[in-house]
Amino acid sequence: MALEMLIARNPEEDTSLPYLVWLPLGDGLVLKTKQTWPRTGKLYCHPASWPDNAEILERLPVTSCTRRGAAIDLVLARGRESRSQFVMTRVRGGREAIFWQTARTAKQARPMATVPKARASGQAEMEIIVDSHERYAWRFDELQVTTRKAPLKAGDYAVQVDDQVVAAVERKSLEDLSTSLLTGKLTYQLAELASLPRAALVVEERYSSVFKLTHARPAQVADQLGECQVRFPHVPIIFAENRKLAQQWTYRFFGAALAEHEQEGPALARLSAMPPVPSADSLAGKESTEKTLSPQQAAHVLGISRPTLLKILDRGEIAWERVGRNRVIRLADLVAYQREHPK
Repeated sequence: MALEMLIARNPEEDTSLPYLVWLPLGDGLVLKTKQTWPRTGKLYCHPASWPDNAEILERLPVTSCTRRGAAIDLVLARGRESRSQFVMTRVRGGREAIFWQTARTAKQARPMATVPKARASGQAEMEIIVDSHERYAWRFDELQVTTRKAPLKAGDYAVQVDDQVVAAVERKSLEDLSTSLLTGKLTYQLAELASLPRAALVVEERYSSVFKLTHARPAQVADQLGECQVRFPHVPIIFAENRKLAQQWTYRFFGAALAEHEQEGPALARLSAMPPVPSADSLAGKESTEKTLSPQQAAHVLGISRPTLLKILDRGEIAWERVGRNRVIRLADLVAYQREHPK
């Protein structure tokens, strides 16, 4: 008889583990879990019993199901998502627990980096809004963050000030990224993100994994990624290696966005308090048109940079004279140029 792994719906009401998994080990091992495969992270499992009239969702042929010490190695007879492992361990407090993981999700759980816990850009408090439609949301564990669910018009996570979105992040797994690229959905999502003051798209994977895709042509996905970045240059696409580092990058991005937002108000107030730049006409009305200006003064009057003014002088669009080693511009010539080239 061929070995099978069965996936059924958990008949328990109001459960956070809506699926049952039956493993062909001994007389059968039944576990309840949150998803049908550990795609984005390892899954917590709990022992359960198989119901009499189980609503079976999937029957998956099994190549091998072997217990090795405190782990069960499972190999399915299919090309993708074939190898996984159920690990018996103890969690904080000494409680026994079972986790279902793949090699990829196990690596994500242990990034080869020490993640800092310091405040992002000195933000003492940060509340991150999680879109109410987001499934398996980031929890920002060990970071100085509180989260709250609410509908977002763009992105999966955002920070707000006075009910206005300051920055947002769209989260993608590699599979979701490639699918949304090929269907054209990502273009609309990036357009929505581009309408915000600050936004980014964060991928829970390395960029090199794009070239290991099997369900899509890697070159096509890479080309479309490049096209999207050129089309929406103000929405960076960040490959953050794994789930934990993706949360860390998002936390730092939100901290920097909030800090910049706090500085914008005083900066705008200082700019509005500055005296207006006089026009060449107003200067000519007050002083003789024989007055001469340095290139820096002329650039200030025209509201352009000094290098830009020097290029105009080199093209002969404004007459100038040399006094010693310096160039000077007659105010009358500057007035004439400004009248011919109004802003």
